Amino acid sequence: MVELSLVTPIAYLKGVGPQKADLLQKELQIFTIGDLLQHYPFRYIDKTQFLKIRQLHPDMHGAQVLGRLISLKEVGEKKGKRLVGQFKDDTGSMELVWFQSLSWLKKSLTVGAPYIIYGKPSEFNGILSITHPEMELYQKAEKRIGNMRMQPVYSSTEKLKKFNLDSKGLQKLQEVAIATVYRTLNDPLPPYILQAHELMPFAQALVSIHFPENEQLMQAAIRRFKFEELFFIQLRLLRNKQLNTKKYKGHRFGEVGEKFNKFFTQRLPFPLTNAQKRVIKEIRLDTNTGAQMNRLVQGDVGSGKTVVALMSMLLAIDNGYQACMMAPTEILATQHYNGLKELLGDAICSVKLLTGSTPAKARRIIHQELEDGSLDILIGTHALIEDKVKFKNIGFVVIDEQHRFGVEQRAKLWRKNLIPPHMLVMTATPIPRTLAMTMYGDLDISVIDELPAGRKPIKTVHFFENKRLRVFGFMREEIAKGRQIYIVYPLIKESEKMDLLYLEAGLEGLLREFPMPQYHISIVHGKMSVKDKDFEMQRFVKGQTQIMVATTVIEVGVNVPNASVMVIENAERFGLSQLHQLRGRVGRGAEQSYCILMSSNKLSKEGRTRLETMVQTNDGFEIAEVDLQLRGPGDLSGTQQSGILEMKIADLAKDQALLSEARQRVIQIFQEDPNLASPENHLLVQFLNQRGAAISWDKIS
Repeated sequence: MVELSLVTPIAYLKGVGPQKADLLQKELQIFTIGDLLQHYPFRYIDKTQFLKIRQLHPDMHGAQVLGRLISLKEVGEKKGKRLVGQFKDDTGSMELVWFQSLSWLKKSLTVGAPYIIYGKPSEFNGILSITHPEMELYQKAEKRIGNMRMQPVYSSTEKLKKFNLDSKGLQKLQEVAIATVYRTLNDPLPPYILQAHELMPFAQALVSIHFPENEQLMQAAIRRFKFEELFFIQLRLLRNKQLNTKKYKGHRFGEVGEKFNKFFTQRLPFPLTNAQKRVIKEIRLDTNTGAQMNRLVQGDVGSGKTVVALMSMLLAIDNGYQACMMAPTEILATQHYNGLKELLGDAICSVKLLTGSTPAKARRIIHQELEDGSLDILIGTHALIEDKVKFKNIGFVVIDEQHRFGVEQRAKLWRKNLIPPHMLVMTATPIPRTLAMTMYGDLDISVIDELPAGRKPIKTVHFFENKRLRVFGFMREEIAKGRQIYIVYPLIKESEKMDLLYLEAGLEGLLREFPMPQYHISIVHGKMSVKDKDFEMQRFVKGQTQIMVATTVIEVGVNVPNASVMVIENAERFGLSQLHQLRGRVGRGAEQSYCILMSSNKLSKEGRTRLETMVQTNDGFEIAEVDLQLRGPGDLSGTQQSGILEMKIADLAKDQALLSEARQRVIQIFQEDPNLASPENHLLVQFLNQRGAAISWDKIS
């Protein structure tokens, strides 16, 4: 008989079989016994702690009650159909309510039987109830591994529950899995790491996380698996960084030449901040090593990333290479092009713009100039990665707001030269340190954490709907001073589900308050053609309109120094990162700027926290940390496509200290044993050989 192991397909585990295996794969991505054992409990119930029904109240997050199911009946019709059960203990009764899987529940629940239920209590019309409670038949003496005081709870799905693979069913499978593979378990972490970080051994941790005898063992097991997950992520990232440095030669920019110096002495409109100088120096050092540079520059809105990118591109041109900058939208690409043209003037180097809207004749000229080397800098959108776009000698690539591009799109730019160009990735979305260490752990990271001199911090206020007339009055005052105003809405048309002030209705109200010919309004939203959008944008840029009514299409790429007020309607509907990006559209001139957050009176706790954070701070990195705490890493824009953040147990918002500890250990290992040649690191080499090649730089950046 073949001995089963962690890599054995899940279908071969006793009690699974082909049908359940197929469901486990589709519903929970469980393909092997190891995958099952990595399907950790998401919480635990202390089985010795029961509340009485009379102790329940709606403010509780969850409660466990032991009682009896007295009755079960179906009520309502069609979409309103539901199953209602009467549940009773010696202190009172309550309702249990289900809206899904009604026929299956009617078959599987036994009226008159004792149950342990768990769920969040709620109250409606004085009746206490729990919706979709977890149900478990009460059995006094049930044998389990350990004493099962801490009951694990596993995430499941409605489809799995129909095959008895609810939390309880998954727990039984975990028990079978551990018993089946326990003798074959080997610890993937070397003994010296376990000892140095006081980690529980693998086999013991596996038992203690699924069947904890007490809370101390459970917490020790959780810490062990979190460390292991973070450690191996860092091992892969830093190993890839090490290999890329060795594998990919880079163009050597040995000279700081005429174009760089001419721009610096004659065209630079303001002194560089110390942060800008530091980042340019880091790039100069990188591009003179002979290895390919992969550097992420993150800086808040308005911190001067574009100037850093331009001076880096001039460095490439001075050394005989071409450069390009790719932006995710035509608006942003055009913005960069206009900005660079203004900074450079006509005498320093040639710059052109290539987007989907570029006419065929102009496109042919650009292609020719790229190939003969007479074009120095090309700014564009996805059009840059088309096969027909060929450079004579591309040496430096800037990717702006990189998370908006797919993996293959970025990799195509990378392959535009025999020797890969240096890559500078820019983002105006501040990334929390823990997220940066995980998403971009194999990139070098630069931070521009200063704003140019003379910039006044934007004043942010939050108003409820009843203060709208006051806001209109303030807008008139600012327009009378010659300023311009943005008003941003979350939707274009009315949504049946959301009671929002949508753009079209908002516009009607605005036209009444700001009538022509005294006032002029521009409108921009995502459903407009590029030509119409550009026309409206240009009217606002030229000062022909005082108010720009828009959806979030203006989140990036609009630079109007004269605009001093940003009004965000239904601000509670936006994420923190998006609110911060929108606020960054103002505050670009010398005048005091304002951001006004309008919201309904009904705010969720999270919505209130977001708006309070915006009012309290302009620091993008502080805002990003709060955003990570509120939403978790998987929801932050662009992180999921990296594939790295699909963590089984670690939480970047809560496990920052553990991540730093794991990363420092990996750094120390590579310092002491760069090739992982010592016998004590044999296990790490095994891991990298099995899974470490799955991620490389062009896949994640």
